[in-house]
Amino acid sequence: MLLGSLIHSFVVFAMLTMFIGLTSVGGQTIIPFAADLADEDQRGRVIARLMTGLLSGVLLSRTLSGAVSEAVGWRGVYVSAAALLLVMAVVLRLVLPTEARREHVPYHRLVSSSFALLGKFPELRRRAWFGATVFAANSVMWTTLAFHLSGAPFHFSNGVIGLFGLLGVAGVLAANAAGHQADRNRNERSTFVAAALVAGSFLVLLLGHATVWILGLGIVLLDAGVQGMNITNQSIIYTLAPDMRSRINSIYMVCFFTGASLGSLGAGFTYSHDGWTGTCILGLGIGAAAIVPALRWRTPSTSAH
Repeated sequence: MLLGSLIHSFVVFAMLTMFIGLTSVGGQTIIPFAADLADEDQRGRVIARLMTGLLSGVLLSRTLSGAVSEAVGWRGVYVSAAALLLVMAVVLRLVLPTEARREHVPYHRLVSSSFALLGKFPELRRRAWFGATVFAANSVMWTTLAFHLSGAPFHFSNGVIGLFGLLGVAGVLAANAAGHQADRNRNERSTFVAAALVAGSFLVLLLGHATVWILGLGIVLLDAGVQGMNITNQSIIYTLAPDMRSRINSIYMVCFFTGASLGSLGAGFTYSHDGWTGTCILGLGIGAAAIVPALRWRTPSTSAH
C-alpha cells in the first residue's frame, strides 16, 4: 500500500494492484477459522457478526477514501491504508487465539483439491453460483455509481460520492437476519429473499436515476441482498466438510470474486454505451440469474453428499 502512493507509472501501478489483491485474504482466512471455533447451533450468527464487520469495512472504506482523497489526494488514501493495516496486524497478533498445528499440505495440492470440491459437493456449486451472481450485480452498481453521481444532474464531488457508502451499512442488518435464519435451517427462504432484493434494487435504481433518496433506497436494498445471500451461503458450505472449511471457503471466494470481476467488466462496457439505464438492466438480468435457481433448487436437509 505504501509503495502504491509513490508510483507514477500506470503499468507498474496495475501490477502492484494485482499484488495487493493476491495478498488481501486476511478476512477470508479468519471467517472459516471462526466457524471452526463456534458451536454448531451458533455458527450462523458468528459468521454473520464477522461478515458484518468485514462488509461494513468494505462499505465505509468508500466513504473514508472519498474524504481522504478530497483532503490530501489519492496518494494519501494509500498511505492511510498502509498505516491502518499496520495497526490491524498488531491487534490481530495480540488477540487471535492459538490453534493446534495442522497437517502440512503442499500448496499445489491445496489448490487442486479446492477445485475438486466443486465437483464433489453439488451444494457448493449452487452456493458458488449464488455468490458469484449477487456479487457481480453488486459490482455492476458500485463500479458505475461514481460516474453517474459525478455527472448530470448531480455533479457531486468525490467526498460527497463517498458518503453513499454509508447507505450500504443499513444493509448490514441483513447479515445478522440471515445468520439467524441459517441457525433455524431456513436457508431456502433467505436465499430467495436475498436474490429478490438484489434484482428488485435495480428496478428502484432505474426508476430513481435522478433522485438521490431513491438511489439511496436502491443501494440499501442491494447491499441487504448481497450480504444476506453471502451469509446464507457460508453458513451452508461450512457444514459440508468441517475438516476442509478453509479450502471450501477458498473455492467459494474464487467464484465470488470472479463474479465481481466479470460484473465490473460488464458494467464498464455497458455504462460507456448505454449509461445508467443499461447498467440497471444489466444488474436486473444478473439478479434474475439468481432468482430463477433460487426458485428451483432446494437445499438438502443434511450436509452429507
